[in-house]
Amino acid sequence: MSRGEQALSGFWGIFNKISWLDSVKMKDLLKDYYPSEIHCVDYIGKNAESNVTKLAESFNMTRSAISKLAKKMVAKNLIESYQAADNKKEIYFRLTEHGQTVFEIHEKLHDESHERDRPILEKITEEQYDSMLVFAEIYNKHLDKEIEKLGINAKKGLDKL
Repeated sequence: MSRGEQALSGFWGIFNKISWLDSVKMKDLLKDYYPSEIHCVDYIGKNAESNVTKLAESFNMTRSAISKLAKKMVAKNLIESYQAADNKKEIYFRLTEHGQTVFEIHEKLHDESHERDRPILEKITEEQYDSMLVFAEIYNKHLDKEIEKLGINAKKGLDKL
């Protein structure tokens, strides 16, 4: 296995373990919601004037996929739509009271995860972080170019992730 393959394998292993550890608590406290709904609640809770376009760009999904997701979230009383007084054309989303509760539970779980990982992250040197961040930036740009090569259908494929 090459050094690049070792690095990717290591990062993939870390990602899978973090996902599994986090999902254990989330499955218990947020079992009635899909991860896409939780991520959407998180985005809307942190970003004022969230709309279909902003959500689609943030999640690399099509606007139609976000619209379908939003309808399900409205039905689950997580979000509500509204229009700004000065712009009747654009539809925005905000959290309902129930959605705010889900957002706060999610934030608490993230805080617990950060606290769990803090001891190891404090041991990483600035130089090590710099190297990891450079790698992440280079690799993300590479993947963006690969997605671009696939064209518009690539976004539709990302909707299913």
